[in-house]
Amino acid sequence: MTPAARNGAPTGEVPALAPVLRELRWWDLDAVLELERALFPEDAWSPGMFWSELAYARGPRANRRYVVAEADGRLVGYGGLAAVDGTGDIQTIATARDQWGTGLGARLLTELLSAATAFECREVLLEVRVDNVRAQRLYERFGFEPIGFRRGYYQPGNVDALVMRRTGTDPDTDPDSDPDPDADVDPAGATGAPPGSTAPTASSDPVQGT
Repeated sequence: MTPAARNGAPTGEVPALAPVLRELRWWDLDAVLELERALFPEDAWSPGMFWSELAYARGPRANRRYVVAEADGRLVGYGGLAAVDGTGDIQTIATARDQWGTGLGARLLTELLSAATAFECREVLLEVRVDNVRAQRLYERFGFEPIGFRRGYYQPGNVDALVMRRTGTDPDTDPDSDPDPDADVDPAGATGAPPGSTAPTASSDPVQGT
């Protein structure tokens, strides 16, 4: 729910409509890539990486779920999940800068977790930059816990990734139930994980002091 919709718009203004979530299709890729390059100028996914993911998003053996968010005919966010052998891996989540703090990141995450349930995943993993505390708070709110690090995962900045996992817990994932705009995801909170990456086990490079 956008702040205008929740708090009411000033007299004379039309309340902004919340972005609509739907499946990502091949004709969305130009807009997705434009947003991807704007948000991740150093390590944006290539067109081939997105095409490779979409190849597994439909059909009887589909094990991917990619969604986009549209507002006023403009793509303002996207996210994707891969599911293999009962483990879901949130590959990416990103929202346009003018959507930060609106709860859109939480809505995208909710959609991906619903997909993980449909794929019968027993656990869901993700990576997040160690310096992105806001995104980490969002993931914790959805039941994710830190289990390890990936050293130098985000290149070329050589920034470590914190690996988080959500298992059998089932927290309230309604993004409007406890709105916390400051905990919404921003582009640095996207996983940036190359498709097919392998996450560490809980015993690999454990997180200290948690």
